[in-house]
Amino acid sequence: MLKPAQGRLPSLWESCWSAIQSLRPAFSRHVSFMWFATVVAGLMVRPELRGVTSIIRALNLRPNFYHPLRNHFHSNAIKLDRLAALWTQAVLRLFPGPVRVNGRLVVVGDGIKVPKRGKKMPAVKLLHQQSNCSTKPEYIMGHSLQAVALLVNAASSFFAVPLAVRIHEGLVWSNRDKRTLLDKMLGLIQTLMITEPLYFVADAYYAAGKIVKGLLKQGNHLVSRVRSNAVAYLPAQPQNGPRKRGRPKFYGKKIRLKSLLTDVKSMEELVSPVYGERDVKIRYRVCDLLWRPVGQLVRFVVVIHPTRGACLLMSTDLSLGAADIIRIYGLRFKIEHMFKQAVGLIGTFAYHFWMMDMTPLRYRNGNQHLHRQSDRYREKIRGKIHAYHVFMQAGAIAQGLLQYLSVVFPKLVWDSFGSWLRTIRQGIAPSEFVVGNVMRETLPDFLVNCAKSDSLAEFIADRQDTDSMRIFRLAS
Repeated sequence: MLKPAQGRLPSLWESCWSAIQSLRPAFSRHVSFMWFATVVAGLMVRPELRGVTSIIRALNLRPNFYHPLRNHFHSNAIKLDRLAALWTQAVLRLFPGPVRVNGRLVVVGDGIKVPKRGKKMPAVKLLHQQSNCSTKPEYIMGHSLQAVALLVNAASSFFAVPLAVRIHEGLVWSNRDKRTLLDKMLGLIQTLMITEPLYFVADAYYAAGKIVKGLLKQGNHLVSRVRSNAVAYLPAQPQNGPRKRGRPKFYGKKIRLKSLLTDVKSMEELVSPVYGERDVKIRYRVCDLLWRPVGQLVRFVVVIHPTRGACLLMSTDLSLGAADIIRIYGLRFKIEHMFKQAVGLIGTFAYHFWMMDMTPLRYRNGNQHLHRQSDRYREKIRGKIHAYHVFMQAGAIAQGLLQYLSVVFPKLVWDSFGSWLRTIRQGIAPSEFVVGNVMRETLPDFLVNCAKSDSLAEFIADRQDTDSMRIFRLAS
């Protein structure tokens, strides 16, 4: 790994390159690793979201490198699952303060639907959007993805650092494949190879027996919201007198969780532990009840907020207090902010790879069934999905590196920030937008001063279009 000169602090780009080098074992060829590092650097600094072309322009690469860079995403030299696992290990090592509760990491998961209208893009299907926003259409054509992020402390705030994103709908490889989105989310968590115990925080969609059983099998726990029509049971009372025939009764009285909200005066009061709230008091009630999907006791917390209304939460960890459950679930929105930055700033989902030999899709098309297609056709589909996943993983790493520089080097970031902000809040880490601007402004100095000592700077500098740079300097 790169070592700075004696007595000199490493620059932001040198620290970034030092972090990227830990991902080298995920690539079977060195040139593939260097191209991937170049893509990550381009995603960090590009001011526009126009696919591979914007990376070429942001790094001022020669036009003849467009096709090698595009072909890089389809390379078999990139081991995607290994890359995601190595990036997860790097995040745990680089960030000084991952959020821990009861000694467990806090991992957040959710899904996102990305609009795509390409008729020759695999896995594009008709998707239903559940949103209260009137500007969103009810149905769109696009990719359905699931993502996993790690919560870390960032000064007095928090970041959701993206670990992996995958397309989990749209393709049916075999008519015997019965996996659901819940199974694929469990598989994605397992791919990350996190050896420490964790809490998986998700919305009500993931409050299902399949998720709970899978997490408990891995030694982890679920913290989530439950639907308003959910029910649970009291443990059955022991039978008096001689035992009757048949299996002993396990479930007792049926409890509708919504009914726990009726008697407000008997509920306990607490100063809200939700992030960002001050001097707000909430009422809550805790009940440990049997939940049929898993057949064991689960801790339910019903909450009444003075402005946000009622909420039903659950945790499979009976040792977790109500305040911690409310606080952990209150941080779940950080993955929504992560998605916002990934869409609008990084361009993690702005990939444009078409498959010329693909049968064109029809509008409002559903899943694409591939079990009757030829092996050659199926292999091409796999290669295109691999390219999408490599692009999204590069975007996740680029966003995570911007967050890393914000958390570890905030003073250096602000000292290098050459633009203007109306308000700089004290105690708040620089945003990905601020760090991205700094990286864009300091990139020329990095390429000029470190081209002989830094392999990434040398790799990019050797492929830059020096003629256009010379013409620009003469014109100015």
